[in-house]
Amino acid sequence: MRVTNMLYIVATPIGNLEDITSRAIRTLKEADFILAEDTRKTGFLLSHLGIKKPLISFFEHSEIKKIPWVIEELKAGKNIALVSDAGTPTISDPGYKLVRETRKEKLPVTVIPGASSITAALSITSIPRDKFIFLGYLPRKHNERARLFEKLKGLEAAIVFFESPFRVVASMEDMKSIVGNVKIALARELTKKFEEVFEGSIEEAVLHFSKAQPKGEFVVILDGKELNVTA
Repeated sequence: MRVTNMLYIVATPIGNLEDITSRAIRTLKEADFILAEDTRKTGFLLSHLGIKKPLISFFEHSEIKKIPWVIEELKAGKNIALVSDAGTPTISDPGYKLVRETRKEKLPVTVIPGASSITAALSITSIPRDKFIFLGYLPRKHNERARLFEKLKGLEAAIVFFESPFRVVASMEDMKSIVGNVKIALARELTKKFEEVFEGSIEEAVLHFSKAQPKGEFVVILDGKELNVTA
């Protein structure tokens, strides 16, 4: 029997389009419509999968306005899939507030798990990852980053965060001045043609990524067990 009024949180590939589960494909086919962070990117994925389904734009600045309408559609018995541009939705992406309001209304929410750049990057580095802390995107401003790095001292866990290719070198320079020249791993373009994973000291990483403007957002991992090293 067909389930109704379900909100599905659907993970999509972070790069290679083959990295999508059969359950995710079935869910996208069966949903009444799909909430997408970027309808163009999701449209490309759906075209690749041979799926024709209504796409509703659902990004950070429109989320609050559209939540009441989505809730009413769920109450009317619609099945709705939420996807982000890549990977698992609601992790540093739109959707958290929708999940919160859906649960508040006692409506069902389920996850179709799959690709995540966080776990993908952790899995292929040599930094110990029995414990890790995810910080999302780093602050844009130097002073705010410095305050954050000060708080990391003494944490004996891998520290994971996202960073823009345009700020990654400046962020690493700030990092080194606060926590020292510790071991770092940076992953970009994971599962894509130009996948790169760099490991070394922060100094070595700054030198490497200063040679040319890198492309693609970074997953950065600090070895927390070294964070007591002084600059």
